[in-house]
Amino acid sequence: QVQLVESGGGLVQAGGSLRLSCAASGRTFDSYAMGWFRQAPGKERAFVAAITWNGRNSYYGDSVKGRFTIARDNAKNTVYLQMNSLKPEDTAVYYCAAVRSTSPLWDGVRTDDYDYWGRGTQVTVSS
Repeated sequence: QVQLVESGGGLVQAGGSLRLSCAASGRTFDSYAMGWFRQAPGKERAFVAAITWNGRNSYYGDSVKGRFTIARDNAKNTVYLQMNSLKPEDTAVYYCAAVRSTSPLWDGVRTDDYDYWGRGTQVTVSS
């Protein structure tokens, strides 16, 4: 069982930056692949970024490529999402997700790829 707690959300102007953190409980964090998703009002939850258990591979949604970076620190049981050049359309609740997987073929772009979810953190980008 893994519990995930997101932090770092807030209000920022367009063009600004935020770094989200997701702290995971448990002693086997380095066996889990991690991802970030977001959900804007009235829209479905959408893939943002994912990272494999060892941090060697990462994947991004088309709308955030080149602006967002996912990273993990297994010693701290934490995954991060660095968000730069933020746009108003990035406004959403951001969710951290986890699944126990060490597969080199995993890419984690679907919500069904994950077993555990955090409660989310609000990111609001003003124009």
